[in-house]
Amino acid sequence: MINGRDRTGAAALVGAAVTGLIAFALFLAGGLLLWANGHYKDADGYLSTGSQRFDSAEYAITTPNLEVGAGSPGFLLEADRYGELRLQTMAKGGKPLFVGIAPTSDVKAWLSGTSFSEVSDIDYAPFEATYAQYHGTRKPGPPALQSFWAATGAHALHWNVQSGQWSIVVMNADGSRGVSAAVSAGAKVPLIATIGYATLIAGLLFVGLTAALTCYGSRPVARTLAVA
Repeated sequence: MINGRDRTGAAALVGAAVTGLIAFALFLAGGLLLWANGHYKDADGYLSTGSQRFDSAEYAITTPNLEVGAGSPGFLLEADRYGELRLQTMAKGGKPLFVGIAPTSDVKAWLSGTSFSEVSDIDYAPFEATYAQYHGTRKPGPPALQSFWAATGAHALHWNVQSGQWSIVVMNADGSRGVSAAVSAGAKVPLIATIGYATLIAGLLFVGLTAALTCYGSRPVARTLAVA
């Protein structure tokens, strides 16, 4: 007959299988974080994408709402928790460029009634950007005259990421139609190495738990014989 110790031993072996899978996942995640931190940073310490082409026949190219910090605990809402964003641009249409980051509400209010392209999807291999097109009759004018920008640049923009709802805008500096730019995005992500090592340590703890459950579930069990 199967006694209580047999049942608890079987449960321990099942638990060992589960904790072993968790340990494997943690080791994989931690290793990937540390590998990316060591191999994908450029000389300035940014995790960076390649330069990709964005084109629009309208006055501006914008991103959809980039929401930072929504639902996060208060201690995570400090700007230095998010790191720094870098955008590097190169004009492809023969006109000087403007790139800026601003609250989404301000960008929408300013571009309301104008024609612009909002990036709605991006495919890779090969790279292709898909846009939602907005049409209007009003000319927005030179973007540098606006006061709501959190950060601006011509060839490179650096922004200490802050909590809120933000949009990126790429335009010709004179506000004219026909925007064509090669854009590379990079980020300095704080604590990525720390998170990687912490994940590996958590994996080690689960390895220890897996070993303990395996030993407990595999131990010899005294059999109890039923007497008629």
